[in-house]
Amino acid sequence: QVQLVESGGGLVQAGGSLRLSCAASGSAFRVNAMGWYRQAPGKQREPVATITSDGSTNYADSVKGRFTISRDNAKKTVYLQMNSLKPEDTAVYYCNIAYGSSSLGTGRSWGQGTQVTVSS
Repeated sequence: QVQLVESGGGLVQAGGSLRLSCAASGSAFRVNAMGWYRQAPGKQREPVATITSDGSTNYADSVKGRFTISRDNAKKTVYLQMNSLKPEDTAVYYCNIAYGSSSLGTGRSWGQGTQVTVSS
């Protein structure tokens, strides 16, 4: 199974920035898509940003213009640059990967989650 390790979460003041990283590891596999999801207290988990293998991106309306998703194909790592953070961005952020390989077939894996807290 492909494993994901997240890092970069923390506490930041409103208007500040954070950069989340998510590295995928395992046996030989290809990345079909990677993305970030978040779950705030009392809310459902929601997609924040995704990026496909060809570089196509998609953002939630609430983060457009503030967040940027990017990837390093060689490192099989996805990043989420979070600027102009707002208290409403406070949530646990989860990385997700859709992958495929000759031995594993297709599948999905989730990161462990990283807490992002934005203070006012």
